[in-house]
Amino acid sequence: MPEEERPPQRRDKVRLRQPALPDGDVLTLLATAPITGFGLHPLGSNHVFVVKLESEAVGEPFYGIYKPQAGERPLRDFPRGTLYRRECAAYELSVALGWPSIPPTVVREGPHGVGSVQLFIDADPYANFFTMREKELSTFEAVAAFDLLANNADRKAGACLKDPAGRVWAIDQGLTFNPYALQRTVMWEFCGEPIAKRLIADMERVRPQLDRKSRLGCRLAELLVEGELEALCERAERITAKPIFPLLDPNYNVPWPLV
Repeated sequence: MPEEERPPQRRDKVRLRQPALPDGDVLTLLATAPITGFGLHPLGSNHVFVVKLESEAVGEPFYGIYKPQAGERPLRDFPRGTLYRRECAAYELSVALGWPSIPPTVVREGPHGVGSVQLFIDADPYANFFTMREKELSTFEAVAAFDLLANNADRKAGACLKDPAGRVWAIDQGLTFNPYALQRTVMWEFCGEPIAKRLIADMERVRPQLDRKSRLGCRLAELLVEGELEALCERAERITAKPIFPLLDPNYNVPWPLV
């Protein structure tokens, strides 16, 4: 795109070079590598920090997004102090499903106490759902389906990132899994459309794993509050029985701000 046609760049976007990490060790590195520096991320509604981590296994600093429990703003429709755990629960569920791409996320201690630490994605500052949907809408069906299953109450356009390789990542999963919160999304293109069979097949495959006796179900039960795992199971059954994206209300089912 010619320079004069590019939308103005957000000067408060954080751009950091993220080195390649050893395959299979990302979660361990995020959970155990010492945090040697941190700074407040300018775009978070809660207290969000970019942290620098260092490990001999990597050989150079790498970065994460740290969301401490202590920095969570109280919300009317979410139990206090639970958002960081929901970030991790969303990642665990996405791994089981195989979609969407959510950056590796762990719960650990940080400079401001316990919180979630998620791998930092070096993303194109011009890209978000609104700029990508015309040419890449099909890429977002998995994100929309995941948000329906997890009952995401805050899918903003800016919570979709594109890395230098062109991979689309879904971030900001803190407002998920609460059965009483309204789903809020900017992905209205899918309303009333059938959900892809491959996505439904994955939900059907994962549904038995949500039992509290399974590894995934046990882990999600640890991260969520009472009744939310059961509500997730009920949503999975309801979606697979009627695999159509619901028609949402433009007066209620939209996040703010949109980006």
